[in-house]
Amino acid sequence: MVKNMTYCPECGGEMHYVAVTKLYVCKSCGLSVTGQELDELRDRNRPSDETEDELRENRRKEYLKWYLSKK
Repeated sequence: MVKNMTYCPECGGEMHYVAVTKLYVCKSCGLSVTGQELDELRDRNRPSDETEDELRENRRKEYLKWYLSKK
């Protein structure tokens, strides 16, 4: 799941894995996250290849899908 992610997505500090709690903990800021949360933070912080129009269209489609599912 988490591969080669040794730096904190928040402050850039070094992360280490604590086997007892099964969490990754930043040595600088103390951020503690699971492997899945670390992947999600890394993906969220990655720059997007989509243009502003594509992002807007995707948000519109997601909202429409959500809205229609509630009917």
